[in-house]
Amino acid sequence: MNETRRVLIAADKFKGSLTAVQVAERVTAGLRRVVPDLRIEALPVADGGDGTVDAAVAAGFERREVRVAGPLGQEVTAAFALRDGTAVVEMAEASGLQRLPAGVFAPLTASTYGSGELLRAALDAGARTIVFGVGGSATTDGGAGMLSALGARFLNEDGEPVAPGGGGLAELARTDLSGLDPRLSSVELVLASDVDNPLTGPKGAPAVYGPQKGASPDDVETLDAALVHFAKVLEAEVGPPAAEYAASPGAGAAGGIGYGALLLGARFRPGIEVMLDVLGFAPALQRASLVITGEGSLDEQTLHGKAPAGVAAAARSAGRTVVAVCGRLALSPEALLRAGIERAYPLTSVEPDVARCIADAGPILERVAMRIAEDHLD
Repeated sequence: MNETRRVLIAADKFKGSLTAVQVAERVTAGLRRVVPDLRIEALPVADGGDGTVDAAVAAGFERREVRVAGPLGQEVTAAFALRDGTAVVEMAEASGLQRLPAGVFAPLTASTYGSGELLRAALDAGARTIVFGVGGSATTDGGAGMLSALGARFLNEDGEPVAPGGGGLAELARTDLSGLDPRLSSVELVLASDVDNPLTGPKGAPAVYGPQKGASPDDVETLDAALVHFAKVLEAEVGPPAAEYAASPGAGAAGGIGYGALLLGARFRPGIEVMLDVLGFAPALQRASLVITGEGSLDEQTLHGKAPAGVAAAARSAGRTVVAVCGRLALSPEALLRAGIERAYPLTSVEPDVARCIADAGPILERVAMRIAEDHLD
């Protein structure tokens, strides 16, 4: 029976412990300790947030590096992925929280300018389709910085550019989108995100995600008012779509960069769905009899557009058995089954000490994978 079985490992990262590629390597090693000749296919996945470019590269895309502005204007080396005219661009590579110095937050001034430079680099590389994965941002500027890097101008009463970041938009008097890179009109731009928040309001970018980026209650109020003003001033140039986009699902993604992407004509799709398409998940799934997915924490958030839920939904539709690995499990067996996951294997099932699970995640995950092999492949 074993020689006909093929396992597909399609797991996301264990944030802070293992990349998605490392998760696949450790699970592979553990399975093979029990079934040495097992046929295994690894397809590390991501939902549009940090790790998306790495997942594309692991699937055979070419990694391209470029120097761009970080969220505070400092120069950083950021990567995107390219294959056959399709680019995978991850905004966190340029404008993510990981690009801030340790312990430093800049909720009012952090800019997405570098993300616009990354998009421009993808255009320069000849991309005809750009998958723009957004998440993990340090920014709340509504995508104004990104649009500026692509040729837009945002001016104050004196005709000078407004200061970078969401806070600077309070001074916005006039917008000029006429200088936007003309290549954008002939490219398919896909906004890939696991959140569907609008730009502003109680469920908007500042209120929901601002505090994670160091925003105080006053900062949240300032940013929300600035983004409302941003959309209103844009209406003078763009017309009613400026307000329609602001209320659209995904506009609030990654500090409102989703809004900027929608202004560029992007089509919003759940990040994991886009990435499964781009990575070639469907043909890999047809070759598999057992699918192993997972991420660091399987919890309520997992069920709302995260990678394991997307993998499980697709696998269930194809009639495949799905199990999951995770660091922490906070879902009931019933909730897992509803999501299409037969069983979850947390690291704590073999090592009760959580601190040790975090510190030694790799070796412990191998032991977890051995259990999966014993339960499902022996």
